[in-house]
Amino acid sequence: MGYSKLFVHFLLTILILGISLFSWSLPTQAASIDPFIRRYFEVSQPVEIPVDGKGNTRQFSGDDLTQGKALFEQNCVNCHVGGVTLQYPSLSLSLEALKGATPSRDNLNNLVAYFRNPVSYDGTDYNYWCREVSENWMSTDEAEKMAAYLLRAAAKVPYWGVQQNQQTPSF
Repeated sequence: MGYSKLFVHFLLTILILGISLFSWSLPTQAASIDPFIRRYFEVSQPVEIPVDGKGNTRQFSGDDLTQGKALFEQNCVNCHVGGVTLQYPSLSLSLEALKGATPSRDNLNNLVAYFRNPVSYDGTDYNYWCREVSENWMSTDEAEKMAAYLLRAAAKVPYWGVQQNQQTPSF
């Protein structure tokens, strides 16, 4: 009898330990996704980001977009707070503005191409305000994650690319 009680306690201990380890691993995965990304980007599953103007897409996870956000904050946020372009407030990072550029910057390939060779909004001249993001500085994978972050923010974040004084209060 003593051994059977000991065996039951042993099994219960293993079961509790297993459940605890499993439950501890879940918040760790969820915690790796930035709270801003979780709140606004709707990333319970990987999201589709347009790759080109032909309807092709690529999936990006919440972790990918979190990495893209970190890259944006490290390299671009000084001039593009909340998607507003401080030097040219009328040319923001809103989806409408990205679509209107020549070439359009509303897909992954064109936005990464812009990072590599920043040109003016109409595509006629080099953009001296934006720094060229060379492959030595940021890998293609990193540039794509940052572009995916920008495109998802432009599509999902309220007031992304809108100047503070342009917002309409919702009282």
